[in-house]
Amino acid sequence: MQGAAKPASNNPPSATNARKFFGRGGVLSRWHPNYEFRPGQLEMAEAVESAIEERKHLIVEAGTGTGKTLAYLVPAILSGKRIVVSTGTKNLQEQLFYKDIPFLQQHFDREIRVCLMKGRANFACRQKIYDAEKEPILSGMEEVSDFKIIREWERTTETGDRAEILQLPEDSTVWAKLDARRDTCTGQKCMQFERCFLTQMHQRAAASDILIVNHHLFFADLAVKEEDFGGIIPDYAAVIFDEAHEIEEVAGSYFGAGISNFQVLDLLRDVSALARRKLFDTPDLTSAIIQTQDLSDQFFALFPRVEGRTGFSSQAAFLAEHGNAYRSLLIGLDLLESNLSLVHDAPEELIPLVRRLRFLRDTLKFWMESNTRELVYWIERRGKNGIYLQATPIDVSKLLEEKLFAQMDTVILTSATIAVQGSFDFAQKRLGLKNNRSALVPSHFDYQKQALLYIPQHLPDVRSPGFTAAAADEIVDLLEYSEGRAFVLFTSYSQMKQVYERVSFRLPYEMLLQGTAPRTALLEQFKNTPNCVLFATSAFWQGVDVPGDQLSCVIIDKLPFAAPSDPIVEARVALIREQGGNPFYDYQIPQAAIALKQGFGRLIRSKTDRGLLALLDHRITSQRYGQIFFDSLPDYAFTIKKPEVERFFRNGGDGGTQ
Repeated sequence: MQGAAKPASNNPPSATNARKFFGRGGVLSRWHPNYEFRPGQLEMAEAVESAIEERKHLIVEAGTGTGKTLAYLVPAILSGKRIVVSTGTKNLQEQLFYKDIPFLQQHFDREIRVCLMKGRANFACRQKIYDAEKEPILSGMEEVSDFKIIREWERTTETGDRAEILQLPEDSTVWAKLDARRDTCTGQKCMQFERCFLTQMHQRAAASDILIVNHHLFFADLAVKEEDFGGIIPDYAAVIFDEAHEIEEVAGSYFGAGISNFQVLDLLRDVSALARRKLFDTPDLTSAIIQTQDLSDQFFALFPRVEGRTGFSSQAAFLAEHGNAYRSLLIGLDLLESNLSLVHDAPEELIPLVRRLRFLRDTLKFWMESNTRELVYWIERRGKNGIYLQATPIDVSKLLEEKLFAQMDTVILTSATIAVQGSFDFAQKRLGLKNNRSALVPSHFDYQKQALLYIPQHLPDVRSPGFTAAAADEIVDLLEYSEGRAFVLFTSYSQMKQVYERVSFRLPYEMLLQGTAPRTALLEQFKNTPNCVLFATSAFWQGVDVPGDQLSCVIIDKLPFAAPSDPIVEARVALIREQGGNPFYDYQIPQAAIALKQGFGRLIRSKTDRGLLALLDHRITSQRYGQIFFDSLPDYAFTIKKPEVERFFRNGGDGGTQ
């Protein structure tokens, strides 16, 4: 249940500060069944505690096994202030709310008032559900069947969170017709406002001390506070970012601007559906909707049909050639707005649609006609029909410094992978963090005994044509040694598919391929299938936890440098070079080092885990910059000899050399 956790009924010990909680003989030692004093956990907890008390910013890397979640939760609870905890994923949000907070509540002598907050699309809209029973918005038997599931669930749910409906398919098309997105929300004028799941979430948040959000919701809130709509998250004294290495990319997506043909299509569908439901559809309005759709199709079809991201810096040339198509689309949107303004006794639901129309029109004009050097303009084609026009800040450091760090007394950034060569210089510069405190807390694990890092020297250079075939042969050998039980991680989809096709038929183990099923389903299948092997890309490099023998090997094909052709990477590289820096050493290597730490971090998740880490890219040993990667990784045992890998698995003993 979302809301305040219940206090323990027994007489629990209490703590007034981090040391009394985490120290030897402290509260934690008296009630944790598997208590083991962790100096790093106490060090981090005291650093978080003093940062909150003294209103300072803090950045801290806490290695896997440190117990960093409790190390920031306990000081946050003890502070008595309203603290936001922002995570990189919804899964971590739910772990904090459903596991960690109840675990702590059993042993706190006062109520921990906490609220789990998610974005609007995660919640059902009661009014839409009730309308759907009376109005023809469902298409096909699958939607009718899914609607029945949602309708029955709505009668009993206390939260309205889609995550509760386990039997609803992930790809269900009916949810988007029933969720609580702002696009069609009438706010306090809605008949269901008092019973609205969002209203209730906001009420719980206003009465809570700990607010658990994710990075996307946090930065959506930060961006919306710049507008007239007001914030989503109530005022707070401090924010703690877990998985803080993701902040730059997430913040960039919310401080930029974007429009897609799907957004225009969704708007037109919503206008048409509302007009039919509320009986204000007229021939003129229908004609305006059809005309706008045609003009949108014509306009978006003019962009390059290249899959993936492509830079776009030629707005002037595009307008010179296709200005008529652009202006016609603007006229079509204006005509649609004029038709909507003529609706007699317009229903409240029309107001957010008109606001949305204006936003799309203004965004389109900004993207086509502005030419600020602070933004990189790019297009992305997704599948056959999706065309997205995006503008992203090249450097978010000034924006974060101004909108976040300068506005907040305390911002705490933590991650298991945020330092490079033991330094926070890279993260601080990229995020605009200044005059902060820092702490580097080592892991609780004995990596020398638990993990062997293998870098084969006999493979071709990763950039050579023969690498794929040779890598596939090497992977087969390694999987035979490990008896499957492996993640094979790639830096590109095409390489993943090529290697999978070469390897999957050569071994008797179950082979899973990213993209053949939802991510959560693949992960569950991996956990429950003995000797399973998963071939995956960046989606599985972080936020995945498989402790135990089920995952005993992680193989990575190449050093995870971001694609230099990516328009955002290209723009950031150009800016660093323009400012007199060295983009390879100042940006590309540190970013890749953090990504490599993330990938390898999937393997050792507990003190009893052990296994092999293999990197098939020997540039790490042959190029001068490779030392930066080694200096950033934990102190694994290391070898370049395949027989030592075989011996590592065969006898269960230590392998490798220092």
